[in-house]
Amino acid sequence: MVRALAAVAAVVTVAAGLAVRAGADGAFAKYAGSALYTVLLCTLVAFCAPRARPVVVASTALGLSWAVEFAQLTGVPAELSAHSTAARLVLGSTFNAPDLLWYAVGAAAAWSVHAGARRLAPR
Repeated sequence: MVRALAAVAAVVTVAAGLAVRAGADGAFAKYAGSALYTVLLCTLVAFCAPRARPVVVASTALGLSWAVEFAQLTGVPAELSAHSTAARLVLGSTFNAPDLLWYAVGAAAAWSVHAGARRLAPR
């Protein structure tokens, strides 16, 4: 059941990201996309580790988001992104310090939804 909910949440998150890109621009779109990137990672972590506690899921996703952002300082993601749309979507290309905060916002939002859903789930 957890995997099914995580899969649905992943699809909803991608749809939300596409909607933000289509309907907004500027700082709102950029930082909403950053937060949603971490939310998507949370759904994928929850899918892969369905018994993990919400704080572990959110912390893992946040750590992965930060690792990808800091990897952008090396230039490797930029090089890969120049040759692959998938790499550009997953790895980005340019380090942007404010993204670190917005990843934390996404992790906190996903944690709160995940923790709330676990409290409401029948035992």
